[in-house]
Amino acid sequence: MSQTTLKRTPLFDAIAPMGKMVDFAGFEMPVLFSSIKEEHVAVRERVGMFDVSHMGELFVSGPDALPFLQHTLSNDIAKIAIGQAQYNVLCQEDGGTVDDLLVYRLAEQEYLLVVNASNIEKDEAHLRGHLTGDVTLENQSDAYGQIAVQGPEAVRLLQEMTTLELDAIKFFRFAQGELAGVEMLVSRSGYTGEDGFELYMAAPDAVVVWNTLLEAGVVPCGLGARDTLRFEACLPLYGHELSSTISPIEAGMKFAVKPEAKSFVGSAVLSKQKEEGPQRQLIGLELLDKGIARQDAPVLVDGTPVGFVTTGTLPPTIGKAIALALVPAEHATKESFEIEVRGKKLAARRIDTPFYRRNK
Repeated sequence: MSQTTLKRTPLFDAIAPMGKMVDFAGFEMPVLFSSIKEEHVAVRERVGMFDVSHMGELFVSGPDALPFLQHTLSNDIAKIAIGQAQYNVLCQEDGGTVDDLLVYRLAEQEYLLVVNASNIEKDEAHLRGHLTGDVTLENQSDAYGQIAVQGPEAVRLLQEMTTLELDAIKFFRFAQGELAGVEMLVSRSGYTGEDGFELYMAAPDAVVVWNTLLEAGVVPCGLGARDTLRFEACLPLYGHELSSTISPIEAGMKFAVKPEAKSFVGSAVLSKQKEEGPQRQLIGLELLDKGIARQDAPVLVDGTPVGFVTTGTLPPTIGKAIALALVPAEHATKESFEIEVRGKKLAARRIDTPFYRRNK
């Protein structure tokens, strides 16, 4: 895709001179500003921020919004209180994943769905294909900017910019008010394994917020560090741990799949997987030989390919080559594996997940 056809976030002009820009999901986005390691460490030890304005915002409202979302999403939407967010999966009839997303309940009959940038159009089309009753579905992705502020110092630093009581906002809860002089939705959530917030504001206001955070000493971070951070915390990435051929149960996301509470698209297949156990499972591996296992690298048992790597790298906090891999359930408890990297079979051992868990 040529540079002229790439989409740009509201922060592009502020970020482009600072960062190394790449094509990501059709957007021109920063992969890094200084180095992936420096940015990763900044989030783990202090505070960093990410431009995530490429994410999609779909608003669902109306008297039948709740039954519509109950039918299309995997989790129990009826359990979401106003002011609360919930992790969800949009599924195919065969149990495969269309996308994973966050659902915010804004009011009695109004919800915000935050979806992956690469899937905005696909998700909207999927939802519209199931639209029934008195429901309004609006794609307002271009109208919003989003900045994620993550790390152990996020609360302290942001509190100086708002009268909202940030400590009172619990995990997966949100408040609406002014921060850095801008009206926004402040969500206690993130994709790094650290404490922090995701800030949603009108697109024209994003630069003001970004510059205010920059002046306060928040480290700008790119998509490279965002990936290594989420990988250490074993948070799934669509197209890796979740896909049209990988179900949320196989990916270990059964906490967000509630066929016992309701019927939804794909629930028949997923109910069976949840009750009987999936035929494939996601496991953690550590390479014992020198090398890095990348996505799709074959995973072998006794010399025979049985599965594949979904994500692999050498992340800064862990400091050794690790991977997530999808393997048949009968092999998921084995200790020893091999991973084929560039024609060589490298020894690997199964290790517990998540690879990183913050001290609360």
